[in-house]
Amino acid sequence: MPATTPATLTTRALLLDMDGTLVNSDAVVERCWRRWADRQGLDAGEVLRVVHGRQGFATMAVLLPDRPMEENYADNRVMLAEETADLDGVVPVPGAPAFMAAIADLPHALVTSADEALAQARMGAAALRMPETRITAESVGASKPDPEGFLKGAAALGFDPADCVVFEDSEAGIQAGRAAGMRVVGVGPRAAAFAPDVHVADLTRLRVEPATDGSITLTVLT
Repeated sequence: MPATTPATLTTRALLLDMDGTLVNSDAVVERCWRRWADRQGLDAGEVLRVVHGRQGFATMAVLLPDRPMEENYADNRVMLAEETADLDGVVPVPGAPAFMAAIADLPHALVTSADEALAQARMGAAALRMPETRITAESVGASKPDPEGFLKGAAALGFDPADCVVFEDSEAGIQAGRAAGMRVVGVGPRAAAFAPDVHVADLTRLRVEPATDGSITLTVLT
């Protein structure tokens, strides 16, 4: 059998989702959203199938399409407070500490559906360096799968969308990256189902190699 050529992408800037991509917060997400589902009389399994990647109010709008948005925004504020206070089980995705160290001097930004307080709490709980450039919930008017967050991340770094690669774990996030005109590295088991340009089981499977011309090569390790 011939050797398989490792998958590679060449880019100039990296846009990083947080939950499921850098930080494993699934335990907290499940606890908080199961409670919300119970309060609404919804099936928790159905709720958990759509929650990843979106801001809370956007998830609520999908699940309760006839509900006034004012109620979703109010519930979202409660949800954010609950999630920020609950850090039990929040850990880095395997390989995330080394990955963040490898890209420390490269153009990169965090683009997350969490607000600033939740992002700080979870990155801190996972002992991960917080990127200087970040687009949080307060920065955008529309939740993923809308591309606004990734487009703002690219603009903040000073790069065209085509020169950016998105790192994502969720369907909504992968759709947002594609809608922004960017290539997508899918991280973790959720991402595999949504046909990202490149998929890795976790960040231990990725090598980052900067070049003297400012480009960055991402190689999937076999």
